[in-house]
Amino acid sequence: MSRPTSASTGRVRPLLLGGGVAVAAGVALVFTNPSPADFQSYAAERLVDLSTREICGDGGLPMLLRLVVQNCPELVHSQRKLLGELAVRHTRRLNFGLFSVYNTDVGGQELLPSLHLPRYHVSTLAGAGQFLQLEATSRPVGQQ
Repeated sequence: MSRPTSASTGRVRPLLLGGGVAVAAGVALVFTNPSPADFQSYAAERLVDLSTREICGDGGLPMLLRLVVQNCPELVHSQRKLLGELAVRHTRRLNFGLFSVYNTDVGGQELLPSLHLPRYHVSTLAGAGQFLQLEATSRPVGQQ
């Protein structure tokens, strides 16, 4: 039986090392794939920012409500937990183990007779403990 030459052993070791590093990286990604609870927290922050711009900005609240609501951004921020729960209820998660894709469709609800939330579709990539928004579209109420 012949012994492997040092040249062939020299090529196998880097391959084994590279394979081991790849496996370790894969295992690390599986354990750092953000959970639905992590997504809820992320989505709540994003929805607070978006809602503050949409509702509290120009053209958001009707003039009569602007007189009643003293601090619109603070009011929206106080609904952070509710907004996160809303996002999770309207989200489908595709879990690929190493990463996940969250597809969220929210909006269209009537808050008041003259105030409707726009419809939003957002696709978010989650992996390595991070979130990356891939796509965000907004449709006025009445469009599908």
